[in-house]
Amino acid sequence: MRRMPATTVISFAAVVVVLAGTVVASLFTPHRVPNALDVVLPLVAAAGTLLRERFPLAALITVVAAVDVYYRFAGYDGPLIVLSFLALYTAADRGHLVAAIAAGAVSLLAMAIGETGEVRHVDDSMFVAVTGWIVACIAFGGVTRNRRAYLQEAERRALDAEHTKEEEARRRASEERLRIARELHDVVGHNISMINVQAAAALHGLHRRPEKAEAALRTIKDTSKETLRELRTTLGVLRQVDEDAPTAPSDSLARLDALVAATGLRVTTEVSGPLDAVPTEVDLAAARIIREALTNVSRHSGTDRATLSVTSESGHIVIRVEDDGPGASYTEGSGYGVRGMRERALALGGTLEAGPRPEGGFRVVADLPLPAPARPQ
Repeated sequence: MRRMPATTVISFAAVVVVLAGTVVASLFTPHRVPNALDVVLPLVAAAGTLLRERFPLAALITVVAAVDVYYRFAGYDGPLIVLSFLALYTAADRGHLVAAIAAGAVSLLAMAIGETGEVRHVDDSMFVAVTGWIVACIAFGGVTRNRRAYLQEAERRALDAEHTKEEEARRRASEERLRIARELHDVVGHNISMINVQAAAALHGLHRRPEKAEAALRTIKDTSKETLRELRTTLGVLRQVDEDAPTAPSDSLARLDALVAATGLRVTTEVSGPLDAVPTEVDLAAARIIREALTNVSRHSGTDRATLSVTSESGHIVIRVEDDGPGASYTEGSGYGVRGMRERALALGGTLEAGPRPEGGFRVVADLPLPAPARPQ
């Protein structure tokens, strides 16, 4: 069963009490002569009170007018003013504060004018009490409205904060997916490419140079083991399963020779400037860019030769990887490899250019800024 709202219950209770009080007042004042207004005006005020929630402004005007006329012209003196207090409170609570103040002022003015004759129906103390009740009802209505608005605003802010928190969580999840995809491409893709290169070398030298084929097969075995380890680690992160920390060292400029040797290419390497104090994030990004650039040479250039130069000077690390092969050229970020390298460089505030060389082949140039050293305090 649907419960009746509390405001409706209060309205019915007030109407019943006021009408009952009016009847009792008529019984205890037999010397007064009743008229039609003693019946009509209480009913009009009661109807306005029952409709105060749906039509607060109309109810205010109706109830206050009926009460003022009742005390001026009716025969009996019932407690009808209680309904006027209720209408004033409701109007202020529903946002009609100016109308409630105006109606209260008019009601007090009418009461004061009515008491200017020879016979007074309300003494000074009662007039002050009525004034206080009118002011209190209007003020209380304004307070409850402001409190309700405050609670609604607090709830809205809480919902906005929750929505922002969810958006932040989705953004972080998206960034993590992109990071994992980039790691898979950089590490697993590179290793699979190396397996392919070494398998081709093993097949080529299987009958002519068995020792070269054996070395290539050993490289395939080691690379495939490393690939499985990297893949297992990444899948463990995705599944949120506790895995043992990787034991193999991560890519770094300090292990540049091993990184180049793992590509299976014949790389001419030139290093200029100190590389031992490079921040971790720049070190890892530089090593991954070198790995990916050499992997692209192996995959797409059609040659097994490349040149690599790493220069550290003037607060920058500049990486240059070039080949002179006849293979396909990837320009303006085509392919996930070039895109991943560019994203790594941009994340550090650097740049990366990749494109064909005028003399033939392909060139990748990355410029990674080094953060300024902290000043001593």
